[in-house]
Amino acid sequence: MTIANRTAARVLSKGIVEGKYQGRLAFDDMPSTAMIGTFGSDSLITDSVNSMSAYTTGHKTAVNAMGLYVSRATDNLSHPKVETIAELIKRNTKMSVGIVSDAELQDATPGAMVAHTRRRADKQYIADQLLASGAEVILGGGSAYFYPQSTKGSKRKDDQNLVDVFKAKGYQTAFTKQELATSSENKNTTKLFGVFHPDNMDGSLDRLYLKKNTVEQYPNQPDLTQMTQAAIDVLSRNSNGFFLMVEAALIDKFNHPLDWERAAFDTIMLSNAVDLAKNYAKNHPDTLIIVTPDHTHSGSISGVVHDERQGPLREKVGVYAEAGYPNYPSADMQGYPNKIDVSKRLAFFYGSYPDHYETMHPKLDGTFVPAIKDEAGQFIANPKYVQLQEDAIHVGGNLPANQESGVHAADDALLNAQGPGSEKFKGFMDNTQVFKVMVESLGLGSK
Repeated sequence: MTIANRTAARVLSKGIVEGKYQGRLAFDDMPSTAMIGTFGSDSLITDSVNSMSAYTTGHKTAVNAMGLYVSRATDNLSHPKVETIAELIKRNTKMSVGIVSDAELQDATPGAMVAHTRRRADKQYIADQLLASGAEVILGGGSAYFYPQSTKGSKRKDDQNLVDVFKAKGYQTAFTKQELATSSENKNTTKLFGVFHPDNMDGSLDRLYLKKNTVEQYPNQPDLTQMTQAAIDVLSRNSNGFFLMVEAALIDKFNHPLDWERAAFDTIMLSNAVDLAKNYAKNHPDTLIIVTPDHTHSGSISGVVHDERQGPLREKVGVYAEAGYPNYPSADMQGYPNKIDVSKRLAFFYGSYPDHYETMHPKLDGTFVPAIKDEAGQFIANPKYVQLQEDAIHVGGNLPANQESGVHAADDALLNAQGPGSEKFKGFMDNTQVFKVMVESLGLGSK
């Protein structure tokens, strides 16, 4: 998530009149703010796994690595391991741990809570580590790695059925939003495992409005807010407290293919999830809430696209006084406008991109696919979009031709926080310092 994602979400969700927003996102009024440096041990540009690993261990590592120091070991699992915050909590306290993501649960951010590998692609191993972690709540996508290879759609290479093992260990299980509600509302549920998609889950724009991507195949996926509330309900039954990590993963998944509208909708969804955490904190003032991306993207808003302007597509971009304001309809109770293909839209552009056709319209038929491979194996602009829109602009990429989508940026990440310990977040901080604030706030700083 980058600052422009927040700005776009605020415009769509709250509206803006004569220069003033008509409301704020849930993290906008948190009292503590810091700029976070995200660099890894080997590169200025981080990926999601080593940046999240810095949050969970307090140590730097390299691109593609989680929970370890990179050594000369040839086996991905034989590098020197570093204890994660989930492991530290389990070793020293009686607190519960929760992991929630709308990506695959084996993806970088949830995986870095518990696993130690040189290669983030070791997803079967990461699924095994999620089970071994003892985390009381585990909710998200990636069901393909929890079922044996004999199961249709499984991506495991063995006959382990982790779902059955979770059940045997006393976890309530959920595979639809209805089952999630039923399981979490049961006062006797203290451990909950739920998977709702074999891969990454679908974003809010598609689930709620467009019904594209895989929504028709998986119509009963929960919202991030439903998973967050379920996690809080279950974890809060432990009188010793809890640590909960919630990831709105699809903000990143949509920034990569330059699909800013979908990213904005999921930023609104993140705000809604943060509201639930803040509501919990009202009655539990000993709760520290931290909202931060693990890295940024290159998006920026430069004006407003006006369909009624004459001339080629680029002349429809209004800048400065010619920008005016977009005309998205007022948002619903959840904070979403019910229409995004309006006549005056945000002109949102990315700074890193492959060859692609710029349409300046939201992609109503599914997530934007900016580039596809040609016969030589290089990525070229996807001709689909010039076929759909004759005046689409061909944009020559500024990334190597082997890149199919946008990449992460080195820009500082914006962190917001509230609650005990949040006053330590200020100015510029390294990402490893986020870990230190968390463990100190938990009283684990010297353990």
